[in-house]
Formats: sequence, structure tokens, C-alpha cells
Amino acid sequence: MKRLVLFLIVYLLLSTQVLVYSEVTLPRVIGSNMVLQRDMQAPIWGWASAGEEVTITLSAEAEDVEPLFSTTMVADAEGNWQVKLPAMAAGGPYTLRVKGSNTLELTNVLFGEVWICSGQSNMQWSVSASKDSEAEITAAMYPKIRLFYIPRVPSGFPQQDVDAAWSETTPETIASFSAVAYYFGRKLYKNLDVPIGLINTSWGGTRIEPWTPPAGLAAVPALATIHKEVQDVQANYRAQLPEKIKDIEAWIAETRKALEMGAALTEMPENTHPLRHQQRPTALYNGMVHPILPYAIRGALWYQGESNLRDGMLYHEKMKALINGWREVWGQGDFPFYFVQLAPFNYGGRNANPFFLPQIWEAQTATLALPNTGMAVTTDIGNLRDIHPRNKQEVGRRLALWALAKTYGRNDVTHSGPLYKSMAVEGNTIRLTFDAIGSGLMSRNDKPLTWFQIAGEDKEFVEAEATIDGDTVVVSSNAITNPIAVRFGWHQSAEPNFMNKEGLPASPFRTDSW
Repeated sequence: MKRLVLFLIVYLLLSTQVLVYSEVTLPRVIGSNMVLQRDMQAPIWGWASAGEEVTITLSAEAEDVEPLFSTTMVADAEGNWQVKLPAMAAGGPYTLRVKGSNTLELTNVLFGEVWICSGQSNMQWSVSASKDSEAEITAAMYPKIRLFYIPRVPSGFPQQDVDAAWSETTPETIASFSAVAYYFGRKLYKNLDVPIGLINTSWGGTRIEPWTPPAGLAAVPALATIHKEVQDVQANYRAQLPEKIKDIEAWIAETRKALEMGAALTEMPENTHPLRHQQRPTALYNGMVHPILPYAIRGALWYQGESNLRDGMLYHEKMKALINGWREVWGQGDFPFYFVQLAPFNYGGRNANPFFLPQIWEAQTATLALPNTGMAVTTDIGNLRDIHPRNKQEVGRRLALWALAKTYGRNDVTHSGPLYKSMAVEGNTIRLTFDAIGSGLMSRNDKPLTWFQIAGEDKEFVEAEATIDGDTVVVSSNAITNPIAVRFGWHQSAEPNFMNKEGLPASPFRTDSW
């Protein structure tokens, strides 16, 4: 019977009838316990009957106080309405009332910093499955850090809502939440002393393409084939709907008759959208990102790439599509977008090539050329035998360092380890310079620097000696008299010891493009 009801709902959605809202409703991301972005006009939106007057009121949570903000607007012909709250300083709690033919009252609302946290399994990875989980869960009493966990539902079309709710951080709510997101948020909370809102929308094993909106794909020429695929699928699905509707209508008539007569039932004609799968382009954007638009955010965190391991530099193009696509649909300009460089891991099977991972590292590093981006390097906190390293505390902390330095203007925070800048051949050596050297360069374990290689004109790399010389590194090998290129950490199992004095590791790189 449940299946029959579901089929009938599908039929109604495919019909030409206009949906009519009998009551004022809100998307679930607009709810009690939410954190709204401070110092920014925060959109509040929802649905009502066409032409219905909707009044939105924001008040302090105290009796007999004048509203801080109140406005009335009229829902459009399709029942949509939206208003923007005035920019508010961090604080609360507040009550938000939405009144039309009915009244909705949202309580315990705060203003603070809101971040969306997305990606595949290492972002989804829970606090309960991470390092020191028992102690971390027991200590998770942060009522001003709020959590919103979006369920894993793909869709062929952009959806309006998700089945989720905001909650305060407690031992009961944090255990299944993203560890990286939580440790990032906790670091911000302790440093900024303002409420933090974390929106976790992640799915293990997923590629980057499903998270990317069509606008992002359309803007990157290298992804024209993927964009055309999405366009063609949507056009074909629409073109086939009239015949499918006829089949469904016939099935409904037959099923009604069968139910009345107690006869055997038949399956409803298949009508699954071709993009409704978590690995198809745009499917997770449609089902797990679009429903929270245009919720005001400060920025985004991203931890993904394992499922795109064989992409090489094409992954850089896909990152451009994701980042610029999200920025376009959010309409908040070039908001901060910080991501995690994948940790070393001994990939086997079809991904056994040990250089696939360095090529993804290279693509991720290249993405730093996009404005307002940052990358947390993790070569020193991985696990070569486990694709899910358990030390999520440090991953979250390193992402927070980028945010503190670049988003919140903390000049006293070193946010990155050394990033390759340039090289110069000096006789039989090559001198390397770096950005983000912090207060100086060093070896993590006081041993000679590891995972440096050097090559001559034959393009054959050999192990090299690397020595720190002030703010530079000098690389050489007795086997190479006329060096022309250097590689660092260029192997999937590389766990180099080169870092700055603030303890942040250098990102792998190569000076060649062979």
C-alpha cells in the first residue's frame, strides 16, 4: 500500500496541476536552533498560498519586547516568498515568527558564522569513528555550535527541501556528525567566541561531478561533454514524459479496478530519472545542496578526490566548475572555499599506479590559483593502510587556520606549510624557493629531508640530497651533473618530513611537466 501511495504521488508530481499551499511553510534549513550568518543580510524564504500576505518578525527571546525587525510581503503567483533580514551582529537567542494563515515560531535562533561542509567519505567520517572518539564525544558540550546534517538523497531535478533539522552540539548529536566539520567549527568557536553553524552535506565514495551545478559545468570548456550529457538527459526525459504519463494513467486506472475487484496488481511503469544516482553529474547538487539555497553562509569546506583519482589535472578543471558553480548559484560572490589535499595511501587494483595520487595533489595545488581558496596539506597525518585516517582533529584545525588567517584576518596565524614557488639551477644543484615558509623551514624529525628527487636531461629521476639553506632548499645528487628538474613527495606513499617551524608540512610538487 505504501508503494501505491508513492506511485500516486509521483503521478501528481508529473501532472500539469499547480501545487497550492494551504499554509505558510518553510524549508527545514530555516528552523529552530539555526545559526544565521552574522554581518550579512540573511535570506528567509518559504511558500504560501498565491497572493497571501506573510509577515516575518525577529525578536529577542524575552517577553514584552519590541521586535527588532518586522516586514510583510505577498507570496507570488506560485506561492513563493522571500525576505532578507538586516545584517546582525553575532548573538542571540532570538525568536523568528512567520505569520500568514498560520503562524510558525522558530526559537533559539543565533547569529554567527555558517559554513557548509561537503565531499566524500573523509568529510562524512564521523566523530565516533575517529581518533579519541570516546573522550571527544563526552566533551562535546557546545550549545552555540549548531549542526545540520543533510541526508543522502540524489535527485534528477533541483529539490526545494531536505529532511533535516538544526541541533545543538551534545554528546548525543555529535557522535554521527562529520569529524572534520566539527573540529573545524570547534577551533573557530574557541578563537572567535561567536556561534558556529555547520551544514554537513557529504556522501562516501562519491565523485566531484554529482556535487557540481550545471552552471559550473557550463563555464568550463574542458567539461563540455559532461555538461552536454546533463542537457541531453534532461531534454530526453522531458520529451519522453508525455508517453510515460499515458502509461502511468493507464496503470492507475487498471490498478483502481484491480483493487476494487481484488485482482492481481502489476508494477507501475518505470519512470526513474536517469540522473537520479549519487554518481551521476549534478545529482547530489540537486538533492543535497540546492535545497539549502540561498541560505547565507560564510564559506565552504571540501574534502573529496579519492573517487576521482585517475583524473590528473582534469580534476583541477572539475574543482573550478564546483567552486565557481557554487559561488554563482549562491550569489554571495567569491566566498571562501577551503579544501583538504588527500593523504598518502597505497592504492591498489586499477588505481595501482603510484603517480595517480601525486597528479591529484598537483591538481589540488593548482586550484589555489582561484581567488579566496585554501588547502590543508595532510601528508604527515595519513595512514598508508587506511584511506580514512583517524586524526580528523588536525585536519579540522588546519582548515580552521586558513579561515582564521584569510577569512577572519588573524595576522598572527600561520595557515599553510611551504608551497613551491620557483627553482634556479646553480651548477650541479637546484635551489628551490617557497611561499608560506612561516618563521622558517625545518625537518619534522631533525633528520635529512626526505622524498626529494632530481633529474638531468635524460629525464630520469634519482634520489637527491636536500639541504635547508636559510629560506630555500638546495637539492643535488652525485649522479646528476647537469640537473634540470626536481620532484618532491611524488609518490602515493610519500610521507615527507619537510615543513615549516609552525609544524605545517610542505605540499608535494614537481618542477617539470613531463
